[in-house]
Amino acid sequence: MSYKIVFFDIDGTLVNKDSTIPLDTKEAIRKLKERNIEVSFATGRAPFHFRHIAEELGIDSFVSFNGSYVVYKGKVIFEKPIHPASLEQLEQYSHRFNHPIVYLSHKECYANKKQHPHVVESFQFLKLESPGFQPYYWKYTSIYQALLYCQEHEEIHYLEKFNDLSFIRWHPLSMDVLPSDLSKAKGIAAMLQHLKLSPDDAVAFGDGLNDKEMLSYVGMGIAMGNAHEEVKPFADFTTKHVNDGGIRYGLEYLELI
Repeated sequence: MSYKIVFFDIDGTLVNKDSTIPLDTKEAIRKLKERNIEVSFATGRAPFHFRHIAEELGIDSFVSFNGSYVVYKGKVIFEKPIHPASLEQLEQYSHRFNHPIVYLSHKECYANKKQHPHVVESFQFLKLESPGFQPYYWKYTSIYQALLYCQEHEEIHYLEKFNDLSFIRWHPLSMDVLPSDLSKAKGIAAMLQHLKLSPDDAVAFGDGLNDKEMLSYVGMGIAMGNAHEEVKPFADFTTKHVNDGGIRYGLEYLELI
């Protein structure tokens, strides 16, 4: 199969737990681009939280916020923010349990509680600066994703309450919140439509629970060796660990480099 585009998750796929890109991964991406194959991120991160990675790898196309904000070569081609009414209901409901929320636009993010320890811990995990405090940020700008802070046993409160929102756990203390009809697969579909390509033309690499849809959607879904065990059944192939040349090995397996 002659694949024309490859989508890469970031955390646990392109970057390791130290938030660094392995040298063999950098070399593999360089070789892939030399063969004129399109390269794009497909991530739950906000654009401003992976700008340094994009610059390091020379990638200017991405599916961000788990599919709600899609850019091809610097141009926005698809966007779907969370409806303000849904955000208002989530804000009010979370107060019952004292669960903080971080609201993300395409340019910046703010928390509705000052330096909450769970927020600080999760951003330290990503090696990112903790967000500032602006409790009503969601009222004044388009919000493409929210981070809701609760533990796994507390999820049920939200899963039963909000049918118009999806909740995807990415950290023991936090879940991504996005419109229920969105996923990385939907964002990838928007980019493929823009490029007049089919899912069969695409490859995707991922490791997290938010990668299941995209791995089963594309022509070749590749799970990292370090992927969550629930993710691997959705992939066509499992490559090596991110620290063991997983990206290079997967691309070589497909004879793309």
